[in-house]
Amino acid sequence: MRILLVRMSAIGDIVFASPLIATLRRAYPQAHIAWLVQPEYRALLERHPELDEVIVWPVREWRGLWRRRRFGELARALGAFRRHLRARRFELALDLQGLLKSGLVTRLSGARERIGLGSREGSGWLMTRVLPRGGEPARIGSEYLFLARELGLPVRDFSMAVHYGPEAADFARRLIDSQGLSRGFAVLCPFTTRPQKHWFAPRWAKLMERLRAELGLPAVVLGGPDDRAAARRIRDLAAGEPIMLAGETTLPQAAALIDKSSLLVGVDTGLGHMGLAFGRLSLLLFGSTRPYLDTTRANARVLYHRLNCSPCKRRPTCDGAFTCMRSIEVDEVLNAARDLLGPRV
Repeated sequence: MRILLVRMSAIGDIVFASPLIATLRRAYPQAHIAWLVQPEYRALLERHPELDEVIVWPVREWRGLWRRRRFGELARALGAFRRHLRARRFELALDLQGLLKSGLVTRLSGARERIGLGSREGSGWLMTRVLPRGGEPARIGSEYLFLARELGLPVRDFSMAVHYGPEAADFARRLIDSQGLSRGFAVLCPFTTRPQKHWFAPRWAKLMERLRAELGLPAVVLGGPDDRAAARRIRDLAAGEPIMLAGETTLPQAAALIDKSSLLVGVDTGLGHMGLAFGRLSLLLFGSTRPYLDTTRANARVLYHRLNCSPCKRRPTCDGAFTCMRSIEVDEVLNAARDLLGPRV
């Protein structure tokens, strides 16, 4: 059996879908299992012990050729990529993204059986079978559990997994030693792509101060290169010298720090979801997006105040007030952290 999983982005969605690797391996122990992903997310998958191959979809390179109107070169690149996929002779391809772009790549694979999860944008026409995004919305990753059950796969331990290598582990160890974090630290993940999912810089700054003063946990702030300016705003409001690593780590290095943390506090963002994959104590702050109130873990909690307009997703109606996130106070987060941490504090 040769199986292709197509989920090109982004961090959180890849983490949510990661249990499918292990459940497919249990169903087909001798299978060749591959995952097709965008280059910037490759590191999330390439250390997974039950995944045979990570195939990179060079989307930025193709977009560059299109913008420069180098259509002949683009056609040759597409043809080479198609041959690259078909040489692997996939029998089953699962389009976990359900978009036209992922459907096209799934079709290019040449797999006889092509199953789309919640296919839209016309991608369903490229599949041999389409399944809805079913399951219980309150459960984290429920649509992938639903897919596994529909395919008759074993789901007795349907758990998210993120793996990193010794280089990332060494980075985390050296940082912990150099910054005096060996007695514990909190990882903060404040950043995501939509402003309505953000908490507020003054509250992050106050939370950092109180985590250290009241719970003995210095804060390490993680994020991507595009989050550096927002991280500086938080740093400028915070007392002391918080450890600001937004844009300063690779994905595996960030994963290793999350894995070694005593507590993670984050918004609805990919790095925040990693805390659940590693089984860390986790507090997730939700507002505009539908929360997974069932985290499947006793040591994780979602803070969410549902309003009449919730969830607004990509269409806020509050004129930038973001009332749902504003209703989450620093005291609430700190008290929830104290509850999770238990007697140690």
